Amino acid sequence: MKFIKIISCLSVLALFVFNTQEPVLARSWFHRLNFIQKELHPVKLQQKEVKFNVPTEYSFDQLKLDESENTAPITAHISWREFFSDPYLTTLIETALANNQEFNIFVQDIEIARNEVKEKQGEYLPKVGLGFGAENYGISKNTRDGVLDKIIDRNDLSSPNSAFNLGPSMTWEVDIWKKLRNAKDAARMRLMAQYEGRNYLISRLVAEIARSYYELMALDNSLKILDENIEIQNKAFLKMKVLKEYAKANNLAVNRFEAQLLKTKSQRFEINQKIVEKENRLKFLSGIYDDKPIIRNSEKLMSMQVDDSQIGIPAQLLENRPDLRQAEFAIKAAKLDLKSVQANLYPGLSINAGTGFSAFGSALFNPKSFVYNLMGNLTAPLINRKAIISRIAIADSYQTQTVLNYEQTLLQAYTEVLNQMLNIKNIQQSFDTKQKEVLLLDDSVDIANSLFQYAKADYVEVLLTQEEKLNAQKELVELKMNLIGSKVDLYRALGGGWR
Repeated sequence: MKFIKIISCLSVLALFVFNTQEPVLARSWFHRLNFIQKELHPVKLQQKEVKFNVPTEYSFDQLKLDESENTAPITAHISWREFFSDPYLTTLIETALANNQEFNIFVQDIEIARNEVKEKQGEYLPKVGLGFGAENYGISKNTRDGVLDKIIDRNDLSSPNSAFNLGPSMTWEVDIWKKLRNAKDAARMRLMAQYEGRNYLISRLVAEIARSYYELMALDNSLKILDENIEIQNKAFLKMKVLKEYAKANNLAVNRFEAQLLKTKSQRFEINQKIVEKENRLKFLSGIYDDKPIIRNSEKLMSMQVDDSQIGIPAQLLENRPDLRQAEFAIKAAKLDLKSVQANLYPGLSINAGTGFSAFGSALFNPKSFVYNLMGNLTAPLINRKAIISRIAIADSYQTQTVLNYEQTLLQAYTEVLNQMLNIKNIQQSFDTKQKEVLLLDDSVDIANSLFQYAKADYVEVLLTQEEKLNAQKELVELKMNLIGSKVDLYRALGGGWR
C-alpha cells in the first residue's frame, strides 16, 4: 500500500514538473512544489473547532449544593422507572415506547443508517461478478476476414463467427487516500448519531407524557374544587331565596348569587373539555386506540413532594444529554466526509482483472480456451476539478455548521438547566405563599357567611370572598402542577429519561 502511495505521488509530481505550459513555475523546483500543493489543496478550509463556551460550574448561589448532597446520584443518571413512582404513569410510558408512531418511524431511520454503513463497507471491497456471454457476427466476403472464412470453410474448420465467454471478473478501486474508508466511518458516525437521536426522542417523549399526565391530574383537582364551590354557592343561593321570601333580601342579591353559581358551572364544562383533550393527547402519545379513560391517582397530586435535584456540573451535560452526543457524532461524521471528498483531488488507482474461458463452438471448456487479463489505471482529475472543489467547499461549510450547531445545543442545555432550577425555586415559594392565602380565604368565607346571616356584612362581600377563594384554589392547583412539571423539565434538561 505504501508503494502504491509513493507511485501516486510521483505520478502527480511528474504531471506538473514536466508541464511545459507553465514556464513561470518551471524556473525552480520550489515553485513547482508550491504549484503542486496548490493543485492538491486549492481550497482554504475553515476547519472550525469546538469551543466549550459555558462556565465550568453553575455559579448561582441558589444552585450550589451542600457538601452532604454531593454523594447523591446525579438526577440524569436515574432511570425514569425510578424517577416516576406512579405505577399508572410508568405503564403509560412503557406503552408509548412500544406503540408511539414517531418513535417507530425513528427506529426505521436507524435501520436506514445501519444499511448505509453496510453499503459503504461494500464499496471498499473488490467487486466480483460472474458473467456469461455469447456473440455471433457476419463478415463481408470482400474483406480479408471474409477470405479467411472461405479458407476455414474449405479446411472443414469450425466457423469462428460464433463465440462464447464464461468466467469471473473483478474491479477494485484501491483506497490509497482512505476516501472509501473515511466515507464508511462517516456513515458509522451518522449511525451513532441516529442512536443518540433515538435516545433524545425517548427523553422528550417520557417528559411530555409525564407532564401531560400531571396536567390531567391537575384538571381533575380543579374539577373537584369547582364541584365543592358549586355546592357552597348553591347553598348560598338557596339561602338568599329564602331571605327574599321573608323580605330580608331583594331580587338583586338573588340574581347576583345565581349568576355566580352559573358562572362556576360554566367553568366546569370548560374543565371537562380540557380533560377530554388531555386524555386524547396521552392516548395519541401512547398509541392507544380505545374509549377507556386514562387511569390516574389525581387525589395524590397536592401531597406529592418535589425533592431537591443533584444537578452536577455543566460538563456532565456532554455525557448525559443525547442531543449533545448526537451533535458530537455529527461533527465527527462531517470531518470524515470532508476528508473523503478531499481525496477526490488525488490520483486514484483502480485494478480490473478477469479470468475464465473464451472460445467458439464446443471448445469452450478446453484448457487451451483459458484466458485472463489484468489492468491497472492511475488517474488524476484535471478537467472536472471545479466540481470537486465545490464539493469540498460544501463539505467544509457543513462541518462548520455542525460545530456551530453543537455549540448552540450546548449553550441551550446549560441555559435550560439554569432556568428550570430557578423556576422550581420561585414556584415553590409562590406555592407556599398561595397555600397561606387559601387557608385565610377558607376562614374568610365562613366569617362572611356568619356576618351576612346576622346582617353585619353585605351580600357583595360574601360573593367577592367566595370568588376569591375559588380563584385562589385554582391557582394553587396550577402552581402545584407547574412545580411538578418544572421538576420533569429539569430531569429532561439534565439529560435524563432515556436510560
